[in-house]
Amino acid sequence: MSGVGDGESLAVMVFLGFVAVSLLLCGLAAADLDDPEHFYAGGGAAFGPVGGGLAVAGDYISAATLLSTTGAVALDGADGILFACATVVSLFLMMRFLGEPLRRKGVFTLGDFLADRLGDPSVRRALGIASLVVLTPLLLVQLSTAGRIMAAMFGLPDGALTGCTVAGGILMVCYAAFGGMRGVGYVQILKVGVVLTALLLLAGIVLARYGWSPPALFGAARDHSGAGADYARPGLHFGRSLAGRLDLIGFEATLLIGAACLPHITMRLHPVADARTARRAVAWAVGPVAVVCAGVVVAGLGACALLGRGPVRAADPGGATALLMVTGALDPVAGGPRHSMLFATVACAVFATTLAAVAGITLAAASSLARDFGGRPAHGGRSAAGEIRRARLGIVLVGAVAVVVSAFLGDRGRLTLISLSFTVAASVLAPVLLYALFLPGHSATGVRRTVYGTLPLVVLLLAGSPAVSGTPFAVFPGHDVRWFPLQTPGLITIPAGFLLGLTGRRPSRGAAARTSWPRSTAVGARPLDGAGADL
Repeated sequence: MSGVGDGESLAVMVFLGFVAVSLLLCGLAAADLDDPEHFYAGGGAAFGPVGGGLAVAGDYISAATLLSTTGAVALDGADGILFACATVVSLFLMMRFLGEPLRRKGVFTLGDFLADRLGDPSVRRALGIASLVVLTPLLLVQLSTAGRIMAAMFGLPDGALTGCTVAGGILMVCYAAFGGMRGVGYVQILKVGVVLTALLLLAGIVLARYGWSPPALFGAARDHSGAGADYARPGLHFGRSLAGRLDLIGFEATLLIGAACLPHITMRLHPVADARTARRAVAWAVGPVAVVCAGVVVAGLGACALLGRGPVRAADPGGATALLMVTGALDPVAGGPRHSMLFATVACAVFATTLAAVAGITLAAASSLARDFGGRPAHGGRSAAGEIRRARLGIVLVGAVAVVVSAFLGDRGRLTLISLSFTVAASVLAPVLLYALFLPGHSATGVRRTVYGTLPLVVLLLAGSPAVSGTPFAVFPGHDVRWFPLQTPGLITIPAGFLLGLTGRRPSRGAAARTSWPRSTAVGARPLDGAGADL
């Protein structure tokens, strides 16, 4: 399929082409970033349903979607397929049921939205803390992955990993600081095209090996898995004990609920123009993600069928290298996978995914710092220009800290960081959002109790779980201080978050006043026509 050196040349050309085009798009978007409305929300309303939906899909597709889910399918069969399905269903639920209620002029972060919705600005700091706890681990994982993929594409030694991570951090800062929401949206749309092309090509080659028959592919994967019939039944990932079954339920619930409430995704829904645009954007967001997840399932099954579970697990306990390993098996060349055209294509797609993801996450984190911790939000005039300067400074600071920490951590604790993000999103942000939108009488007190009561519980249970010690994929695999049996504490923390939110509900006599949008507390914000009807 390729000659020696062709893959390296293609990797360089695709990498430089993606960087050049994405920087150009961010430069074009930077022309009108003269106020917070353009900087924070220039993407969603400007793109319309097609571009807005594709931008949401780009934000939603992460390195975990491509690498971790592929590995889960390769190692765990039916469990991995369930994880891929939960990823698609979560996005559909968010776009279908939260897309319209979350749109709101003049709000740019979850802190903005809840302060405006509940009529109490005091919730900003609590939502800012929760948002940063969700976004920071995701940013570290994505940035570390970007550095490793860049090193793999160019065949650099491990000593160059820090330099690659720094280079990825510089690019993400440029995207977020100069392009704002619109520029990052352009990069996300470009990323969707690159990822779809690479995965469709890879999935087509895998299926062609098995006569274009998905059942034949699944049968070959099951036969080479070494797990027999267990590969086709849920429970292989966590085991079939009671704790394993509870872990599977908790993980699925965490993924389903948490992925729908990630701040960098909800941030893109606030500026949607109207309810019709929000409804039309659903298909354009969910469709590409569904195709990507289908390609991931095919690639994971192909990795197991062609390589077996043993080599995949030996390369990485979580299977994160399965996607790149299967490309080498499909296109073996004398110089190794790095010289493969297929490897270059897939690696560039993964790099584009991680780079665009870190730009969106960095923008969301810096926006939360500027809006939720930066005092009274500004709209127009000199104070607005000052806020944008603070936001750009926040982007630089977030990027610098993320580069240093991700270079220090490397791949250690990757799955634990992802678990922390999604568990906090499902246990804290989901109750806060759902109660504020659909529970009459919900108050700022309930928001604060949910945030400050559930966050310590998540950290406590996760610290005593197998995700931190005593297992090959843990942060400290050589130590065992486990006292909590579940790898994902969502089965405990999600109900706790919802229960704590109920304790802050207002008396019923004031409930009727909360069923309609309150008067905006954000300067310059106003209710959209028909907003109350959308709820």
